[in-house]
Amino acid sequence: MEKTKQFENWYNTNYKRLLIIPAAILIFSLFYMVVFYSQTGDFIYKDISLTGGTSVTINKDLNINELRFFLSDKLDNLNIREVYDLITNEQKAVIIETTSDAEDTKQILESYLGYELTSENSSFEFTGSTLSESFYKQLLIAILIAFVFMALVVFIIFRTFVPSAAVVLSAFADIFMTLTLVNFLEIKMSTAGIVALLMLIGYSVDTDILLTTRILKRTEGGINQRIFGAFKTGMTMTFTSLITVLIALIIASSFSAVLTQIFMILAIGLSFDLINTWITNVSILKWYVEKIK
Repeated sequence: MEKTKQFENWYNTNYKRLLIIPAAILIFSLFYMVVFYSQTGDFIYKDISLTGGTSVTINKDLNINELRFFLSDKLDNLNIREVYDLITNEQKAVIIETTSDAEDTKQILESYLGYELTSENSSFEFTGSTLSESFYKQLLIAILIAFVFMALVVFIIFRTFVPSAAVVLSAFADIFMTLTLVNFLEIKMSTAGIVALLMLIGYSVDTDILLTTRILKRTEGGINQRIFGAFKTGMTMTFTSLITVLIALIIASSFSAVLTQIFMILAIGLSFDLINTWITNVSILKWYVEKIK
């Protein structure tokens, strides 16, 4: 009980200072993204599903290092990954992605393998750059529309500027920080990654709305009691989701690049959500409630 009181006293004294942590991360993210955009002309690294190109799946056990060395100066924007059997961990196929032409890619691969690539031992997929670019723009518009409607719903629910703005800020920070880390790790975003960002909007808002509702619309107990009550429930929600996503990420990493990217982005976003909900949003709300008393 005494330790709880000591922590509460410490929190009451320092909760505003804690805002320095998410503020520093967000400022770094903004600076990094400005530099990133000036260098690349875009906000993300895109894979061939968003730029257009050729994807080849070869159903054979191959030496990845030797294959990468052979293809590195022959194919543009090369990306190679392996597909493993979930049970035996045995390599089942190799996926080669490049922005080079499909026919040129096939000839180069056949010269390395020493045999003809057919529908029985491989599969080819080619996406035009115009179609991919159009799809990319539509996905960005979808994210923008989803975020705007989310913000409108939040403002309608709470009808007060500061609490509503805190929820929107936290959701924005979750997505922006996630995007920054993905770029920092030089991960090429696919259509699956964009979809994961859409999902992250929903995940981000859940705990923020829970917190804001508990603080503003409940009257029992003091402000700290309501915060700690929301904290217990919210942390249970977030950690349950995070553990589930991490387990799914470990399983999916052996057989599906699409699912791997979705779960990885969700895991990163949920981790940032812990900071933005339980430091950013809660500190702003506590500051606001104490000011209007």
